[in-house]
Amino acid sequence: MTSPTATVVRLKLALLRNGLRQSGGRRAAFAASAVVALLFALSQLAGLILLRGRPHADVVAVIGTAVLALGWAVLPLFFPTGDETLDPTRLVLLPLHPRPLVRALLAASLVGIGPLFTLLVLTGCALALAHGPAGYAVAVAAVALALLVCVALARAVAAANVRLLTSRRGRDLAVLSGLVIAIGAQLVNFGAQRLGSAGLEPLRPAADVLTWVPPASAIGAVRSASEGAYGVAAGQLAVSLAGLALLLAAWARSLTRLMTAPDGSTLQPLDAPGRDRSGTAGPARLLPCGRTGTVMERSLRYIWRDPKTKAAWVTSLAIGLIVPVFNAVQGTGSIYFACFAAGMLGIQMYNQFGQDTSAFWMVAMTVSSARDAYAELRGRALALLLVTLPYAVLVTVLTTSLLDAWARLPEALGLSFALLGAMLATGAWTSARFPYSIPQEGHKNVAPGQAGLAWIAIFGGMVAAALLCSPVIALTLWLHVTADGAARAWLLLPAGTGYGAALTLLGLRLAAPRTAARLPEILTAVSKG
Repeated sequence: MTSPTATVVRLKLALLRNGLRQSGGRRAAFAASAVVALLFALSQLAGLILLRGRPHADVVAVIGTAVLALGWAVLPLFFPTGDETLDPTRLVLLPLHPRPLVRALLAASLVGIGPLFTLLVLTGCALALAHGPAGYAVAVAAVALALLVCVALARAVAAANVRLLTSRRGRDLAVLSGLVIAIGAQLVNFGAQRLGSAGLEPLRPAADVLTWVPPASAIGAVRSASEGAYGVAAGQLAVSLAGLALLLAAWARSLTRLMTAPDGSTLQPLDAPGRDRSGTAGPARLLPCGRTGTVMERSLRYIWRDPKTKAAWVTSLAIGLIVPVFNAVQGTGSIYFACFAAGMLGIQMYNQFGQDTSAFWMVAMTVSSARDAYAELRGRALALLLVTLPYAVLVTVLTTSLLDAWARLPEALGLSFALLGAMLATGAWTSARFPYSIPQEGHKNVAPGQAGLAWIAIFGGMVAAALLCSPVIALTLWLHVTADGAARAWLLLPAGTGYGAALTLLGLRLAAPRTAARLPEILTAVSKG
């Protein structure tokens, strides 16, 4: 059979060419992105070449190669539409065997801005370490091998997750990609701060390990060959070559499965084991009976299935953990930073009905009185508490352990619970008084024309929650200034817990009549998106 490599490469070029023909804006965006990427790659190439002879050049080159490979591994999961040839299921009806197809797709993967960017950076990493004829000779093979490993890694990951990338969960990943990048930027910032004071020497152990992990091992071979350790260099190149072979084998196996196994979405689903056909299965059986349990289950399903709701929850969970823990690790934290976890998750109580969007009319049909509205709000609050309470305890205990301030754990928990209760109370009220729509498409979280409502609901509610917490804050300050207050600080835990529970119940009671009375206005507001 004729090799399909040339055909697939021409197909990739045709896809790029036809995509650019669609509009002038698309051509301008492609040209601008290409210029920016190439300029950045050339600057990295020049910077890496300037590192030649520096004490930590090998650390930068090896870890830089590993980070580059990591980017190739994860970016296809977050941006599956960036390359139309990432989906091999488009070729399943063609008479192609997996192994020739692997070679063809590997060659096609080398066409594009990404591979050129990677080639330039890898060349800089190799030149930063190459010295002498042997070093330069190994550098040529190392750069080609590292590039093939990066591309094969991206393809193997994409093929293994192609069903995911083309499903609703794949769209969830696309929504969450911005969050992951934001959290990663915080981690990079934290690492840069640590390195700024300690230099690159703390990364030496990590670099020594990565010199035996492909594709960084290929760049490590350049240093070994330049120093005359030819046996070590051969071993490091062999490790990268073995990694490439394993990735190609895994890729071929995934292609075989995709081309021969039926798609589960086209099969009639069988009854799941352990499911009672007459009722609810799994952990949902533990929820209360009646409307409360139904509302809790619906809210939890929104958190798990709706991309926008999931993104908001994951953001709150991540930031609520990062802020207190990172500050504690850096030695600048306080036990009270643990309240950040309860505060971030308490925000999820605001605009409860806007999360339902146009589907809220189905809920509105079941609310005919203040009692119905109270049951609806109570179920939503309990669903939030089901996640927030253990999470707040976990973050508080972790922060306390990092600061070694166990004597202040009860007061931190008491303040967290009081803040959470205040936010649940104000969130229930603002959900009824200032509802706004959340668009399902795109990355906007507020429908056009409703930004003012969102600001009032969120920031006004947070200010009100802070004011409601003032009695517990005042009690905390009073215990700290009194002579024997430290011995009685444990009272803040039951006091804060009880106060937060009372605020929650009072807020739900006050919000229920307003919710029942304003159902038409709420439905109109949340359906605008």
